[in-house]
Amino acid sequence: MTCLHLLLTLVFAVSLGTPVEIQRPRGVPLTKKQFYEEGKPFTCLDGSRTIPFDRVNDDYCDCKDGSDEPGTAACPNGSFHCTNAGYRPMFIPSSRINDGICDCCDTTDEYNSGAKCENTCKELGRKEREVLQKMAEITKEGFLLKQQLIEEAKKGREEKQGKVTDMQENKKQLEEKVEALRTVKEAAEQPEKEAKERHLKAWEEQKAAIRLEKDKAKMAEAFLELDDNSDGFVSVSELQSHAELDPDADGTLTETEVQGLMGGAAQVDTSTFESVWTNIKDKYHSEVSRKEPEEPAPVETPPDEVKEPAVDNDSEPYPEDDISEEDDEDEDDKDDYHEDDDKVRVNIEKELSFDFGPDAEFTYMYSQCYELSTSEYIYRLCPFNRALWGREKNRPENNKYLVMKYEHGTGCWQGPNRSTTVKLTCGKETVVTSTSEPSRCEYLMEFTTPAVCQEPANTEPSPHGHEEL
Repeated sequence: MTCLHLLLTLVFAVSLGTPVEIQRPRGVPLTKKQFYEEGKPFTCLDGSRTIPFDRVNDDYCDCKDGSDEPGTAACPNGSFHCTNAGYRPMFIPSSRINDGICDCCDTTDEYNSGAKCENTCKELGRKEREVLQKMAEITKEGFLLKQQLIEEAKKGREEKQGKVTDMQENKKQLEEKVEALRTVKEAAEQPEKEAKERHLKAWEEQKAAIRLEKDKAKMAEAFLELDDNSDGFVSVSELQSHAELDPDADGTLTETEVQGLMGGAAQVDTSTFESVWTNIKDKYHSEVSRKEPEEPAPVETPPDEVKEPAVDNDSEPYPEDDISEEDDEDEDDKDDYHEDDDKVRVNIEKELSFDFGPDAEFTYMYSQCYELSTSEYIYRLCPFNRALWGREKNRPENNKYLVMKYEHGTGCWQGPNRSTTVKLTCGKETVVTSTSEPSRCEYLMEFTTPAVCQEPANTEPSPHGHEEL
């Protein structure tokens, strides 16, 4: 039984060029040959028990892990190793052994089923080598393109940094120049400013003097009107005739209320009437104003009293100098220049702040978008528009430049917000190659770019340097 299930295998000793026979049980990979020594007891690979070697591949499952039946279908959890010389070795479930279907390209899984299998390993290996060779060529050309992208990005970055530095220096110089001009202007305008302040002060004093003279004139006029008997005094009874002065507005001006307005005096002369006038001037109605207005007699103004035109309107504004519209336009032009200059500088600084890869190899994608048209939709990818680099789990840090994440998109109908994962692979062209929706509202894009191409190995790629036979 043991001889039936043992298979003599060969392995090429490439360095010597001669095949060497290595005997081991069927279905056992060369890496585990040391656990299967003929003539010695076999210990299950999980260490659960030890059995005589003749019970290996006897079509009865002794080990819980199925390791005693690598070449039969006896153990439900066993696995069979396909050598597949010339192509890739592989493992298949032991249940596929002798099931009439050829799973191993070298046909070793159907050794006792009668199935007519053809060894296709060499052809598969040839096709795989062609694919690998093509991939190697793409990687080589892509890496050369990547080096160009890095060089262009470096040069562009230096130019942009230099431009920002120049703009900052120009701005500083302009501000210093403006400050110097402002200092000169202020020094030149200082005498005029001081003269204007003196003029303004005189203006305000003149208006105050005019108001005071007007008030005195009204007071003198009121005294004469109130002094009905022209005895040079205003008495309680004379003031009481003006009902509009009623303090409590009850319609009656009592003697007591009048005495209160007069400070307790029975009568006042022109010298003491000023204190009474302060109490009544806001409510006092001139008897002249109640009658039909008459043409006022011209009053000559003493030439030494008022040297400048009197101002009747106390709120008349101080006359300002005319402002040149041309000067305003010049200032607006300067402001516009500064705003545009700052916008350009800010945009450049924003671009320089992006993470464009370890060597800035992704810089050329900035402000670019790439489209893929299908029968139903047009997919558009703008790599640095709200995208974040995302590292795949259990992968090294530099792997983060192989994935882009777009999250918090427009919400699906009664579903989550849309999100997209973009996987970047090496290619000579920068294109979106495919799109899919693995989960509802979660999209996957395949994107090729030379920016992720790695430097190819010095030796030609060989999928199977040491081939098992």
